[in-house]
Amino acid sequence: MRRLGQCPRGPATGRTPRSPSACSGDVGDKGQKGSVGRHGKIGPIGSKGSMADAPKEGRLTRFLDFTQLTDMASESVGGKILFATDDFFAPAENLIKSDSPCFKEREYTEFGKWMDGWETRRKRIPGHDWCVLRLGIQGVIRAFDVDVSYFTGDYAPRMSIQAANLEEEKLPEIPERGIRTGAAATPEEFEAIAELKSDDWSYLVPMTELKPGNPASGHNYFLVNSQQRWTHIRLNIFPDGGIARLRVLGTGQKDWTATDPKEHADLVAIAFGGVCVGFSSAKFGHPNNIIGVGGAKSMADGWETARRLDRPPILENDDNGILLVPGCEWAVFRLAHPGVITRIEIDTKYFKGNAPDSCKVDGCVLTTQEEEDMIKQKWILPAHKWKPLLPVTKLSPNQSHLFDSLTLELQDVITHARLTIVPDGGVSRLRLRGFPSSICLLRPREKPMMKFSVGFKANP
Repeated sequence: MRRLGQCPRGPATGRTPRSPSACSGDVGDKGQKGSVGRHGKIGPIGSKGSMADAPKEGRLTRFLDFTQLTDMASESVGGKILFATDDFFAPAENLIKSDSPCFKEREYTEFGKWMDGWETRRKRIPGHDWCVLRLGIQGVIRAFDVDVSYFTGDYAPRMSIQAANLEEEKLPEIPERGIRTGAAATPEEFEAIAELKSDDWSYLVPMTELKPGNPASGHNYFLVNSQQRWTHIRLNIFPDGGIARLRVLGTGQKDWTATDPKEHADLVAIAFGGVCVGFSSAKFGHPNNIIGVGGAKSMADGWETARRLDRPPILENDDNGILLVPGCEWAVFRLAHPGVITRIEIDTKYFKGNAPDSCKVDGCVLTTQEEEDMIKQKWILPAHKWKPLLPVTKLSPNQSHLFDSLTLELQDVITHARLTIVPDGGVSRLRLRGFPSSICLLRPREKPMMKFSVGFKANP
């Protein structure tokens, strides 16, 4: 573990200039700085850093890009609090809220001051407080953000973090927590959680003092040097107090050897390790949102760009009903596993008045070094490197669109995909279903698909 005084790069707040190769007739960068807009939400973030093999003190072998890390514990991806010793002032469920903490000066409950975080009572018995959570995305942890914002006089002075990789089918039944404010763990809950033997879990962060920082920005960052897969976290606070948020930053990891060769897998899913590695604009939502877990919950849970300023004063269509505009917006994703894309789903649910007019999807093969070079070059990649997976296609608002990929041969493997939308707007989900490359090479060659088919599923 390495302590960071501050995050080297804030989550999804940088701007990636537009690639001239992405759009014909593009006039330059119309992307807006930052991914926080009217929805007040920061998109997920994922990693490309290489770490040591074990959770021990050590130096990073490569720069860790915080803008590519995902909050694996967030409630938005299925994270769940299983146990807490005490929730008197505020429940531990607040730790994994996707929104940033806030403060209500005059808000009180029957138990005391309302706080947007986990806050235990002032301990008057032996021991210390702790909680256990199940990660919504299971995988490799790169860093932690222990945020004590607004807990200026009540923050926990010290904390440590442990982790375990547990098999779901072997887990004991843990009682549902329900409404917890004003309560402490019952003997029955202590007995149930004891079966997890969390006292013996691996330490990713040893006991460390927390710094309060500014009242509205009390972030404490810790790097983790581990390539292991983790499923559960134990947060210890010493001896008591409050923490606003716990961000478990890392990348999803799937056991591809257990994948059924007859089943399509979503090769870009963030839960499996897919991540956005470049984009032109993320004014109102980060592109990582569209490869998130489950369906979108609202417009804020998608990728939405600013309105392009180079739109013609009077809009016109071509013979196929596609808008004639000079520019576009784009996002590039690294697949969770190299493979062949056979089915594409693009969902514009919730985007009723701001869906793109059309889109296209391309794929390419890049090494790790080539990807790093492309990031530095703002994804100015020669056009011939991209293989068309989906031609320019009209989109409809608030609908799920299903397409067959243009891939002609099973051996046509890609590592990266680029979604281009015209002229701008929002998308709620992108699914790229296909077969990992190792499976593709084992499957018998099939007759190439020459037909391009489109399907629509209307959203309510």
